[in-house]
Amino acid sequence: MKVLFVCIGNSCRSPMAEAVMKDMLAKENLDWEVDSAAIASWNVGYPPEPRCLEVLHENGLDSDHIGRQIGSEDFERFDVVFGMDEGNVKDLLELAPKNCRARIELLGNYRRKELDKIIFDPYFERGTHGFRRCYDQIVICCRNFIQRTRSN
Repeated sequence: MKVLFVCIGNSCRSPMAEAVMKDMLAKENLDWEVDSAAIASWNVGYPPEPRCLEVLHENGLDSDHIGRQIGSEDFERFDVVFGMDEGNVKDLLELAPKNCRARIELLGNYRRKELDKIIFDPYFERGTHGFRRCYDQIVICCRNFIQRTRSN
């Protein structure tokens, strides 16, 4: 399985999801390919937002990801491309080549009974509270995606 997480800037939500998923997969001894990317080019070449890294560190995780922008080849390379919110999914559907290999989905669809299916964008929040909320959402979704994928 090859999974790509995408948000607008690849500085908060998508690199956090990448780190969470990699950690879960390592604990499950699953050899999946995981990466993250941006819709926009603002953070290409930069590490994740410091508050993102702070919350990852609080949870025993780290990220050496360097921001990158999604390319047409990603839609052929990955099995699933997850958008963090509906705007990301809309943009991904517009960017995707016709008949691409990747399935484009909203990561929040894996929150099960939760009503809010949008992974909260913490970038404009002060402090790290929003990043912790985002982290908690991502953990639930990644865990549920792994469970569903393993059972199919």
